Amino acid sequence: MPAPVHLLSLELRVFRNHGHSRLAPGAAPFVLLTGPNGAGKTNVLEALSLLAVGRGLRGSPLSQMAANGGAQAGFTVLAELLPDPGLPAIAIATATRADAPERRLLKINGANAPLSALSDWSSQLWLTPAMDRLFADTASARRRFLDRLVLALSPGHAGHATRYEAAMRARTRLLTADTPADPAWLAALEAQMAEHGAALAEARATAVSALGEALAAQADGPFPRPSLALTDADQSALPDRLRHARAADKAAGRATQGPHRQDLAVTHADKAMPAALASTGEQKALLISILLAHAELVAARTGRLPLLLLDEAVAHLDPGRRAALFARLAALGGQAWLTGTDPLLFEGLEAARYTVSEGAIVTD
Repeated sequence: MPAPVHLLSLELRVFRNHGHSRLAPGAAPFVLLTGPNGAGKTNVLEALSLLAVGRGLRGSPLSQMAANGGAQAGFTVLAELLPDPGLPAIAIATATRADAPERRLLKINGANAPLSALSDWSSQLWLTPAMDRLFADTASARRRFLDRLVLALSPGHAGHATRYEAAMRARTRLLTADTPADPAWLAALEAQMAEHGAALAEARATAVSALGEALAAQADGPFPRPSLALTDADQSALPDRLRHARAADKAAGRATQGPHRQDLAVTHADKAMPAALASTGEQKALLISILLAHAELVAARTGRLPLLLLDEAVAHLDPGRRAALFARLAALGGQAWLTGTDPLLFEGLEAARYTVSEGAIVTD
């Protein structure tokens, strides 16, 4: 059985609109945060998302997270995480300082640790209102979504992305400089792009294939079945493509070839219709289908259930689909954090319940 990860407690200090807030849901399978818009519910989930590798669910600069976006003070997020019922709890602290507002520090059980160490203890999947129109959004938004899914299966994916993007930026600077670029230096950068780009494309293709198979094997239910495809999946000829594209890339001021231009194509399989053309409710339901199938896939592949962060996830769901979502989440056996403005949407759900009001949190 996959190990369920539970966040036993979470403390925010000078984080967004939370001066000092603490929650201690223990091993509750559901943690529910309700309150009016702007109260700080999403800020709690954002703080929680910093307990995984990456820039959090908003992708914001770190300096914007401290003291309502003021870099004059650093923030601190403290958590007690139970990675497995048979293991002791882990104390995690991540913070920034006023003198280095864009540098995030990490301590695990009181000892300094690299941010990459977070992947040893926790993975997370999330849905936010900004993702409601993901299928009609830009390709870059869908790539970020896909890369988040890949990261839960392949923690090294972030490193390949960082190295690929660094080489790509350096190549663009060379191509667009006033002096002619050194062909040997360009070739070296293109080799780096090809190496890390191939790893990116392979990890994406593997994840899309495995997730597609999992979705296809699911029984019919209240959530529509999406089919997935990765565009421009074959990046094996990238060195030649980059070399031949130098003149075009110089004129464009950017790289026109490579995995940074891939896209995740999603189709409403039952209707044979692009997901972007589905209704708002159907698009939310398709996203939920992907998220739930991926959570099961991560559990099967890694032996650990990811934490699920669902921000306003039930807003566009009818009562039948709400009930089905809660049942699927319960069947997973992990911990899900949910937010909403209307407590009635969660009536009957057994959860650790909190009311959030202007950066203050009250246990219900």
